[in-house]
Amino acid sequence: MNIPETNQPRIVIIGGGFGGMNLIKKLKKTDYQVVLLDKRNFHTFQPLLYQVSTSGLEPESIAYPLRKIIRKQKNMHFRLAEVHRIDTQLQKVRTDIGDLHYDHLVIATGTRTNFFGNKTIEENAIWMKSLPQALNIRSLMFENLEKANRTEDPVKRKELLRFVIAGAGPTGVELSGAFAELRSNVLQADYPDMDTSEIEIHLIEGADRVLPPFSKQSSEKAQKFLEEMGVTIHLETFVGNYENNRVTTKGDLVLDTATFIWSAGVTGASIEGFEETALLPKLNRYKVDRYNRVAGFQNIYAIGDIALMETEDFPKGHPQLAQPAIQQGKNLAKNFKKMLRKEELEPFKYFDKGSMATIGRNKAVVDMGKIHFGGFLAWFIWMFIHLWFLVGFRNRVVTFFNWTYSYLNYDKAARLIVRPFKQNKIIAEED
Repeated sequence: MNIPETNQPRIVIIGGGFGGMNLIKKLKKTDYQVVLLDKRNFHTFQPLLYQVSTSGLEPESIAYPLRKIIRKQKNMHFRLAEVHRIDTQLQKVRTDIGDLHYDHLVIATGTRTNFFGNKTIEENAIWMKSLPQALNIRSLMFENLEKANRTEDPVKRKELLRFVIAGAGPTGVELSGAFAELRSNVLQADYPDMDTSEIEIHLIEGADRVLPPFSKQSSEKAQKFLEEMGVTIHLETFVGNYENNRVTTKGDLVLDTATFIWSAGVTGASIEGFEETALLPKLNRYKVDRYNRVAGFQNIYAIGDIALMETEDFPKGHPQLAQPAIQQGKNLAKNFKKMLRKEELEPFKYFDKGSMATIGRNKAVVDMGKIHFGGFLAWFIWMFIHLWFLVGFRNRVVTFFNWTYSYLNYDKAARLIVRPFKQNKIIAEED
């Protein structure tokens, strides 16, 4: 890997997501050699992926070069690499570009899409966990609209104009709302010779309400907003299969669609090399103590979505959101500094800043402790928070400009097919 030899203890961080990025930013100018490994050379602001997939933002607005974070830091290095295995005996990370020894290892690999063992859905549905996948959705959506505009077959047109999303968590709800806004505000003008009222948006959820992790009040508000926007919601409905452009459920519902997006769950993006005592197999998350140390190890840590820390307040672990990852990254950096000074380590305590989801223009819901509200104020807070946490001044300015332009003109500027839609297998190999 051509990493310089050093007498400094080496910290190897796997993953440049929210956890890894906040950890490395706090380790600048320390007496550690820090090596960041990631299979992409950029950090992705995942909460806004849905806006890229629905043409609200360009991909550059929510991506930030990882090398830019560590530049001018002599103690820090980045390598573009895919990690295959951890050799815990030899303390080595084995990757596609070679092996690297570590003194301390931090796993911050996040999650991957969970298909619950259904290989057919995995092969045929559309995923959205990365920037290439979000662009893939955008390409497919506009390709299908173009096909629908020119077809004379009403059955085929219905299939092309029906969008089905499985999973009514924040991703599914935000996608549904964005599709509905696109239909109402943009497509009617872009396709004057097509009846855009034919465009259907279906949201399927196995639970008895949308946004199951949120409060009941916020779930009800979100459902009301979606229904007002023309989204058809199917609750207590489980998808059985998707094949040959047909969604079948474990009930009577059958939907023929050329666009089926799976957002029904995630699982930890674990790495081989650990026993079941450290890695919880059903969840694919590493069991960690209050200092984020992986069970059975003193020098291996896991932070963010991949870590499961059982506490009195969170007996099933912290929610797989950005905030726990950010806070764990900062706390672990603080403890690494304490190790150098041989001071007592500080246990992690999560400060819950609440949850929020946006449904559309002036429509969002916010849960902050016992306070629940929705509408314009919630939407404004959602917009401000997401701008604040975007990495890089340029990203904030470009995103703010795009949102302001869209708000004033009821328009979405990134309606481009920059590359043809590709099947999931090809995207996964590229990604």
